[in-house]
Amino acid sequence: MDISTDMSFISLIAQASLVVQLVMLILVMISLISWATIFKKWAVLKRTKRQADKFEEEFWSGGDLNTLFQRAGMRRNEAGPLERIFEAGMSEFLRARDKKGLTDYSLIIDGARRAMKAAFQRENEILERNLPFLASAGSVSPYIGLFGTVWGIMHAFVGLANVQQATLASVAPGIAEALIATAIGLFAAIPAVVAYNRYANDIDRLSTQFESFVEEFLNILQRQH
Repeated sequence: MDISTDMSFISLIAQASLVVQLVMLILVMISLISWATIFKKWAVLKRTKRQADKFEEEFWSGGDLNTLFQRAGMRRNEAGPLERIFEAGMSEFLRARDKKGLTDYSLIIDGARRAMKAAFQRENEILERNLPFLASAGSVSPYIGLFGTVWGIMHAFVGLANVQQATLASVAPGIAEALIATAIGLFAAIPAVVAYNRYANDIDRLSTQFESFVEEFLNILQRQH
């Protein structure tokens, strides 16, 4: 028997029991979906940060708010989250200000605040989309891999029942193929956990930036009274 061939990675997977192979397949699928989510979320957050910084630069450049509002409406499909929050607040502010019979300026400002808060919640939900999957993948994958390892080791020892003389060479392939499940589980979990923590922190910073902008914009609207 060629031990080196039998102990190769591909050979161990091919010789694993059906349950262990299914566990490995599930973990590989989780890993592929996690990596696709990681790259997609990275692109979304990078674009959002760039759009937010660009809009804040335009906003604080001293331009007219009405002009900025009209521009935001014309490029709504290309606008970033912060620009959409501004558009929601400005739209409600102009609608309430021009409404007949509404003279309480604090109610006008409060309406703009509620509109931007609702827009902020929508944008935040979009940014957090798919993050729960990364969290689940990071927490569940090691346990799925451990299940495959336990099952594989159990299967290996059950196979020794019909062997008169058990040796390390006879039990090693079964244990090795079982440990591969744990390795694949960790391979799926570690990137998901790292990405989740990184992106959750990035989203928190963006949320803080959005909230600060909302408060500063409301202060500007109040000074216009």
